Amino acid sequence: MTNQKLSLTPRQIVAELDKYIIGQKDAKRNVAIALRNRIRRMMVKTDIQKDIVPNNILMIGSTGVGKTEIARRLAKIAQAPFTKVEASKFTEVGYVGRDVESMVRDLVEQSVHLVREVKNEEVKEKAAAAVEETILDILIPPVKNAGFKQNNLAIAQEEDPRSDEELNERTRERFREKLQNGELDDRKIEINVKASSPVGIGMIGNGMMDDASMAGLQDMISGMMPKKMKKRKLTIAEARKVLLEEEISKLIDFDELKEEAIRLAENNGIIFIDEIDKIASKSGKNGGGPDVSREGVQRDLLPIVEGTAVTTKYGVINTDHVLFIAAGAFHVSKPSDLIPELQGRFPIRVELNALTEDDFSRILREPKNALTKQYQALFEAEDVSLEFTEDAIDELARLAFLINQEVENIGARRLHTVMSHLLNDFLFDVPDTIEPNSKIMITHEMVQERLSTLVKNRDLSQYIL
Repeated sequence: MTNQKLSLTPRQIVAELDKYIIGQKDAKRNVAIALRNRIRRMMVKTDIQKDIVPNNILMIGSTGVGKTEIARRLAKIAQAPFTKVEASKFTEVGYVGRDVESMVRDLVEQSVHLVREVKNEEVKEKAAAAVEETILDILIPPVKNAGFKQNNLAIAQEEDPRSDEELNERTRERFREKLQNGELDDRKIEINVKASSPVGIGMIGNGMMDDASMAGLQDMISGMMPKKMKKRKLTIAEARKVLLEEEISKLIDFDELKEEAIRLAENNGIIFIDEIDKIASKSGKNGGGPDVSREGVQRDLLPIVEGTAVTTKYGVINTDHVLFIAAGAFHVSKPSDLIPELQGRFPIRVELNALTEDDFSRILREPKNALTKQYQALFEAEDVSLEFTEDAIDELARLAFLINQEVENIGARRLHTVMSHLLNDFLFDVPDTIEPNSKIMITHEMVQERLSTLVKNRDLSQYIL
């Protein structure tokens, strides 16, 4: 999968991240270098290429400062397979729950999805032309078939076949134009589609089989089942979608797709492991208790992060060159509470700064997906204009920062609290009381008036995320 974004320099990568994330310069620089190093590794011509492993990153910072967003945006910039997992959801091998290998299988699924999208685009035009012909065949059957259906008119066709063929062709062309213009979209036709064969093997193994084995077994059994066809009566618009999917699947070589997806995941994949501090043993622990499997999960993570072969339903993937980004708040535990071997696999440590009042103000103004712009889009969908004065945005930022200090610091997520409290009444009144083409102006005084109770009331449990 080649794309222009793979040629981005570290400075350009940081500039792209700046469009969505405010501050956190160190974290952005480190992920930009990590991403560029992958491109550099692919450009190395000697045998040392396979020995160059990524420098995995450990992000340390409280909730809501941008850890997940940095990793997610990085994956979009690189157009790379990306999966986010929570370390606290995993259990040690032998316990009931998700095993750590499932995150690699999730990554491969994402990779298959990405490659499939690219290949779909490559064959879409050819598939659409084939679907058009199929629909025309249903609407205007070919002249040979049409002739024999008519009573005793086969001889007439033999006498002057060309005139009938020309007439049929002209009719097809007229209908082709109507099809392309969407004039026939509501007309119903009957098409043959593959009937999905239900495979009820959910209980096989009763927990003794892993996800990859179960998926592989289901694929094998469904492959052995005879492919049944069933008739469906659909509008031409609906039929076009169904037939297009079938036609695209015929044109794509699935074995080639799987190989490419595995290759993409191995070389470009990014796995973001959140809440890694939750599996760190607390300092001074006595052992036992409910934390018994925490160290086991760390030991299970170790081979995955170090590099190992994981079996998936699409094939075997090697994780040597997958980039792992781990993150945690580390309020109770410390990075040093992780087992030494796992610490060693995350050599780059980045501390993300707590957000300031000025950061909040910039977060409401600058990013392409700023919360103010999101609410403006929601109101605009109802033809209502929403505007904020500059001092109103500053006051929102001040109050969000103040509540974080006094109650619980949940970072930028606090902005959702104050914005929701400020605008919920307006959102409720549109379009009943506030009619289309109205204008709502949010001022400094309005922010103070509507949020004064929020600041005074220290019991904010209903707003804390």
